[in-house]
Amino acid sequence: MENDEKYMREALLEAEYAASEDEVPVGAVIVFRGRVISRGHNMTQRLNDPTAHAEMIAITSAFEAIGGKYLNDCTLYVTVEPCPMCAGALAWAQIGKVVYGAIDPKRGFSLFSPSLLHPKTQVTGGVLAEECGKMVSDFFAAKRN
Repeated sequence: MENDEKYMREALLEAEYAASEDEVPVGAVIVFRGRVISRGHNMTQRLNDPTAHAEMIAITSAFEAIGGKYLNDCTLYVTVEPCPMCAGALAWAQIGKVVYGAIDPKRGFSLFSPSLLHPKTQVTGGVLAEECGKMVSDFFAAKRN
């Protein structure tokens, strides 16, 4: 759990970058053999691309870092539960483990089908959930005001 919190804090830094760019504050990092090999944060507004989620940015960067198309020895840390689109991409990438912070009660993949991920992918939810969730709820509260 100590490493999970350590890397989730790295993902939270990415979420802060997203918020500073007026993006929904979701951040992600991918770890391979104890080292962060890629980072991503939401860029849907900046790129005018609804698929530019933090996970998608991090996945693409991770492929470049390891020189392959499978991430079975990697762990994704993301501040909010992945959506079905990202879960599908993670399944195709055969990610070894997904660790997320806050659940997404409206669009999280587990609402639709927990089997969207590759069968061998391990999942851990709720790491620094309060901190991760607060960042998103504060962002939307500020938008409403």
